[in-house]
Amino acid sequence: MFIIVMSLFIAAALAISILIPRTRKSAIANAAHTGSKAHKVSNVYTAAEVSVHNKRTDCWIIIKDRIYDVTSYVEEHPGGDAILTHAGDDSTEGFFGPQHATRVFDMIEDFYIGDLAR
Repeated sequence: MFIIVMSLFIAAALAISILIPRTRKSAIANAAHTGSKAHKVSNVYTAAEVSVHNKRTDCWIIIKDRIYDVTSYVEEHPGGDAILTHAGDDSTEGFFGPQHATRVFDMIEDFYIGDLAR
């Protein structure tokens, strides 16, 4: 009886931890610094400016001519170092690959910092 009760308790705890979305530290920090997404100022960066941000500790990516600073997400990335493959460069093709769930399209906006200069 005790084993059945404990199994049910563990199953319920796991189900709750999976179903309740977690707030990432980066999103909390971003909200604290900017107030809200609606007030973000769009900066314009050249490809050369973006290219120097190509490390684990300083990682920017380009997706459809929009620039994202994903440095705070590199360690959390479920695909490991795959996110670094195009650090400082255009990651559009990899981003829209079959490996990403649809929620990634909403998450990426938390990291938006500007647009690519044309």
